[in-house]
Amino acid sequence: MSTQLYSNAPVDSAPVPDASNMTFGIVVADWNSEITHALLEGATSTLLKHGTVPENIHVKHVPGSFELIYGAHQMTLHGEYDAIIVLGSVIRGETPHFEYISQGVTYGLARINAKSEIPVIFGVLTTDDWQQAKDRSGGKYGNKGEECAVVAIRMAKF
Repeated sequence: MSTQLYSNAPVDSAPVPDASNMTFGIVVADWNSEITHALLEGATSTLLKHGTVPENIHVKHVPGSFELIYGAHQMTLHGEYDAIIVLGSVIRGETPHFEYISQGVTYGLARINAKSEIPVIFGVLTTDDWQQAKDRSGGKYGNKGEECAVVAIRMAKF
């Protein structure tokens, strides 16, 4: 049995659809803002690169990652979006708080995604330390916000 090694390459090499007629909602947590705002910059710049006009990118901020669930749910109810991108960062600490928040956010967003008519794209970093988060928000492993934007465009065309 062979083992597949994963790289930090883009999702795949298929062309990204034109997003010029699409509208996106982005909900971003302000906790760990150095990380989450870098993810936001990556997502918005990628949407613009693929044709989305600035007025069709609607950004809402919430205090922390747990509140992303409510924010995403409200966007599915009250927006005319082709897809919603959810951006946050949970960094492991010395208490079980990391596990509770990570699991709660994952389950909450998965439930919304399964029940919504609009794709909800999971862009919440769950890392062991600050450096891992930096590496994934514009560092040596790229910017996961950019990847989320590409996934959002593709899922909007699904």
